[in-house]
Amino acid sequence: MENKSSPALPLDLQHDIARSIDQAFHTQLAKSNQGLSPIALTLAYADWAMHLAASPGRQMLLAQRAATLSSQALTPAWQAPVVDAQGQPVAEKDSRFSDTGWQHWPFNAFRDGFKAQEAWWKEAIQVDGVSRHHQHMVNFFTRQGVDALSPSNWAATNPEVLKAAQTSRGQSWLKGYQNYARDVQDYQQARQSAETSTLKPLAFEVGTEVAVTPGQVVFRNHLIELIQYTPTTTAVYPEPLLIVPSCIMKYYILDLSPANSMVRYLVSQGHTVFMISWRNPDASDRDMGMQDYLQMGVMEAMAAVKARTGAPRIHALGYCLGGTFLAIVAAALGREGLPSQSQVRGQNPRRRHEDVAGLNDLPELATVTLLAALTDFSEPGELGVFIDDDQLHTLREAMARTGYLSGRQMAGSFQFLNSRDLVWSRNTRRYLLGQDEVGSDMMSWNADLTRLPERMHSEYLSSLFLNNALAAGQYRVGGVGVALMDIKAPMLVVGTVRDHVSPWQSVYKIHLLTDTHTTFILAAGGHNAGIVSEPGHAHRSYQIDSEEKGHAWTDADTWQENAPRHDGSWWEAMHTWLHDRSGVPVAPPTIKPADVLCSAPGENILVRYAD
Repeated sequence: MENKSSPALPLDLQHDIARSIDQAFHTQLAKSNQGLSPIALTLAYADWAMHLAASPGRQMLLAQRAATLSSQALTPAWQAPVVDAQGQPVAEKDSRFSDTGWQHWPFNAFRDGFKAQEAWWKEAIQVDGVSRHHQHMVNFFTRQGVDALSPSNWAATNPEVLKAAQTSRGQSWLKGYQNYARDVQDYQQARQSAETSTLKPLAFEVGTEVAVTPGQVVFRNHLIELIQYTPTTTAVYPEPLLIVPSCIMKYYILDLSPANSMVRYLVSQGHTVFMISWRNPDASDRDMGMQDYLQMGVMEAMAAVKARTGAPRIHALGYCLGGTFLAIVAAALGREGLPSQSQVRGQNPRRRHEDVAGLNDLPELATVTLLAALTDFSEPGELGVFIDDDQLHTLREAMARTGYLSGRQMAGSFQFLNSRDLVWSRNTRRYLLGQDEVGSDMMSWNADLTRLPERMHSEYLSSLFLNNALAAGQYRVGGVGVALMDIKAPMLVVGTVRDHVSPWQSVYKIHLLTDTHTTFILAAGGHNAGIVSEPGHAHRSYQIDSEEKGHAWTDADTWQENAPRHDGSWWEAMHTWLHDRSGVPVAPPTIKPADVLCSAPGENILVRYAD
């Protein structure tokens, strides 16, 4: 009997099956590595290890350094604590070891041994020949591992923890266990929650305790709502102020509690403020791209501000990624010979014809203010460890399954950037010392997660982070190339000293990319806390200096050494800067009833997802 073999599978089908197997395997690899690409991490450490193995001289120096550091760590352990001229113990710069118990044996030996290990690893990762990106990765992930081993993280080696347990007769540990059990329960519930209605309520209710500045939603499309805030002064500046927040966060970081709301402050100073509230996307928005965020987001908001106020000129302010968006649009507006409406129309099939604003419909930019916003991505700081071809491939595979980057993934990445404070020190306080977290409006906002569409996030990382297209003059808006050198409006640029997301030295590079008046402010604090710097906030300071059109280059370190320093809130300097570039105050514009869609804070901000 003749055997009939089954026909071979078509080649395309074979490739699809193979690709599905690979993607499933990559998914499991990524899950086991907290979403990171194990291949990229392995390549980085292999690059470092092979170059170190081929450097016997470097190995010899590291061995000698290890012996020296060990000797230095052990010698002071039996000696009395170091004191200053007044006989007081010298202040510890590392907050993990600030308790006086670390001054005494054996805890000073634990501390000094850890510091010696930390110093040795800092030198060990510096090996000639390792690629810049791989060295950055090895440095970052090694530091994460070393921080995890700090004696401050463990009950038996932390004198503050032992003292608290003794004083409280073990109650601090009992409370810490209760905190841990509660956090584990909350985490499991959050993972199982799939609907907004089942989410745990935020500590500060949106629209009641935060995001309470009065206003109205006066424009809406598929991507944004535009809020116009109610004036509180008898006269306002004729140029309205449009704020473009980052789409990776809810906008109300700039409208927290009334006492620290930037929006409320600006309104009280006589500015007519508009705010973009971005849509929190779902799987159906997977094809929303960068062009949509620029055109349906920033451009249509600008056109709506002009239509509702009649103002031919506006101030515009962008924060974080919103600042990057604003810089791109400002560059497009600065080009000679503006393209027609048809030339800036995107290709998203979901967009309606009426959802498109041409550049010729937009108001002139009186000023551009960028807060903690990158425009040159060649040195993106710690975020750079997550950006290379292999890790982007892993991320794209993950987003292809859902249609978006989840808010949980994004929050985990930002937490990882500052794990010493946000993970280890928090765990010590909460689980070992049994301390309750003091809730704040900013912590509540931080828990209000947002997503990013698959296409937009992929384009953003590829074009800006990976290829630095904007700084290179290769980024295109609606098919037309733009360069930041085309920005004509005066600029106010703000960086923060301890920014893990947008390092201020990289933010400062705007001086290299533009040729217009630029005032730069370096504010105390980090990416969020440095921006939310209301007047009256203790221990706040900033440096400020200006350069006119045609200025020469001054490097960041030299600028920091010479720029005048001021105590207080930089918000006041921002208001003064805007005041000097605004017209004579006029009667506040009225909000026409026909334009009102709903009251602030609107609907977009209320959309929450468990992931």
